Amino acid sequence: MMAPHLHVPEARDAHYSDGNMAQYLVDLHDSKATFNFCGGMMFQLILSDKLREHLASGNAQTPVVYDAKANRMARIPGYSKSAEADNAKIFHGREVRQVPTATGGMGFAIHLTKAGGDDPEGWTAPELAGYDGWGHDASRQWRTGEHLEKEGLVGFRKKFGDKAYTLHHRFYLHLDRVNQLWLSAEDGCEGHPSPAAPAKIGFGRAF
Repeated sequence: MMAPHLHVPEARDAHYSDGNMAQYLVDLHDSKATFNFCGGMMFQLILSDKLREHLASGNAQTPVVYDAKANRMARIPGYSKSAEADNAKIFHGREVRQVPTATGGMGFAIHLTKAGGDDPEGWTAPELAGYDGWGHDASRQWRTGEHLEKEGLVGFRKKFGDKAYTLHHRFYLHLDRVNQLWLSAEDGCEGHPSPAAPAKIGFGRAF
């Protein structure tokens, strides 16, 4: 079970009273916390080793959490349709499917990585060059582990399993009108920290 400070807004704000959202993300990762996307699709949050190290260092820029008005990435200040990320306002990440070890029981994970070119788990050159995450995922390129490793991402299948496949997204953080935190992809799909058992899926889409 997730500790209350990882998913209950009031407990979160009391525990992280100094506003240390970097530590919050690290704690979510270390606890193998799940995010509830689309009313029941449970995704484990997984940080790359490099991003976790960066956020835990104490030297990272505090991740920005936007208010409820910024409920789409296109509404945050300075938004542009690009592959840019700064590990604070916008993060590079991947939606990963068929992960046998993922908490939540559905084989789903969100893999956030460090932008800037120094993360072995970061986006490959073709992922960067071809990024179009503002579009619908049905028209975008999904990658198998074999495909990613041929592009230079060594060890993807060892980390996520031989059958895992993925779609890369830019992500950001925002609150809603009841102070719940949401991790949102550029295409508008989003989830909030939740320990709840997965609901029956018969609607919506995760990405």
